[in-house]
Amino acid sequence: MGTTISVIGLFLALFLLVFLAYRGHSVIVIAPIIAVVAIITSSGMDSHIMANYTEVYMQGFANYVKNYFPLYLLGAVFAKLMEEAGYADAIADFVIAKLGVQRAVLSVVVACSILTYGGVSLFVVAFVVLPIAITVFRQADIPKRLIPGTIALGSLTFTMTALPGSPQVQNTIPMTYFGTDAFAAPVLGLIAAAIMFICGMMWLNRRVKKAKEAGEGYGNYDDQPQKRENVNTPNIIFALIPIVIIVIVNLACSKMIYPNINSDYLEDFGTVLSKVSGNWSVLIALIVSCIYIILMNLKRLTNLQGNLKEAAGNSFAPLINSCAVVGFGSVVQGLAIFGIVQAFVLNLSSNPLISEFLSVNLLCGLTASASGGLGTTLEVLAPTLMDMGAKYGIGPEVLHRIAFVSAGGLDSLPHNGATITMLQLCGMTHKQSYLDMFMCTVVFPICSSLVIVILASLGLRF
Repeated sequence: MGTTISVIGLFLALFLLVFLAYRGHSVIVIAPIIAVVAIITSSGMDSHIMANYTEVYMQGFANYVKNYFPLYLLGAVFAKLMEEAGYADAIADFVIAKLGVQRAVLSVVVACSILTYGGVSLFVVAFVVLPIAITVFRQADIPKRLIPGTIALGSLTFTMTALPGSPQVQNTIPMTYFGTDAFAAPVLGLIAAAIMFICGMMWLNRRVKKAKEAGEGYGNYDDQPQKRENVNTPNIIFALIPIVIIVIVNLACSKMIYPNINSDYLEDFGTVLSKVSGNWSVLIALIVSCIYIILMNLKRLTNLQGNLKEAAGNSFAPLINSCAVVGFGSVVQGLAIFGIVQAFVLNLSSNPLISEFLSVNLLCGLTASASGGLGTTLEVLAPTLMDMGAKYGIGPEVLHRIAFVSAGGLDSLPHNGATITMLQLCGMTHKQSYLDMFMCTVVFPICSSLVIVILASLGLRF
């Protein structure tokens, strides 16, 4: 009876968090309160609420700040410098000239996918592309409420959890457990990516068409980046150089420099190079790119101090919102009932592909994290999946690809950190924009996962 109450309490807490976040309540306020609900229903009178709050919730909250504050800050600074230097305008003008305003959605999706596949952090991509998306959508008179779904399609779907060779962490986690590489089962990955991209574009274009038919335009928002007076728009080549710098420096650091340096000294800091080199690479790339923009635009950046102050302020709200959700996830993972639920979902099917698909999705939904849910699942299930796969003639490459694609399903529910960050950055609410994000980052990825599970079960295993 106690276990039943605990399970009901856990899912009631998750439902409340999703529902209230969708209704527009601040997750900074509701996440710790709802965490208390989960704690009490799981542990009763022996719940030690204050200890769980300060030592579990705030520990998860603080760890997220430690790991990601520099990325949020430098991402916001980079985006602001791109705007002030006129580079965002230049890229938007070029995209519209080449693709036409009728392809505004496609242009933003392509821009996001190039950056994400180049290894740029998903959060940084949102900061970089947003001013470009605002300019393009405003000129095309497409509702601003569609921007979060458009950016999400380009950065949180096929490039994050499907394309072979993706440098995103969701593609590197299975390598540790299955002994594979980033290009495992490439055909299945390409099929999944194509489904996500095609379905997502069809959905968004349909939404644009319906908005046009209803006479809905961009909307009355005071967010148009200001054109620099008496200054010509920069050449597209110069506008793209900062983005190219990010990709090249990131790849150089992560693939050539850090793998070849002596990192024994990190033992004194209680870590290893593999845990920090990814973040370090992106941070260095952002710093180099920001310095380049400043040096090349000293005359344009007439209020650099004010620009940097504004960028710093822009980074705080999305960061703290994400921290609140991560803290809630830390509390959930620490509950005794979470282990019972985890054991249940890990044994849902004797078919290794179905079991992996269901387990990864459900745990990603519970933790509101693609990487967190994927890592949790494989930490427990990987050896069993390997043994089961061997009986069915299913190699580790296929298991890698199914796990990778499945991680992008239920992770993007309304309480997901990336979802909240995207909406916060765009100035939109769940009610205004989450439906498009839900279709592009939950429904279509799950459909693509099911398709490749079926294809792999039928014998397509490469």
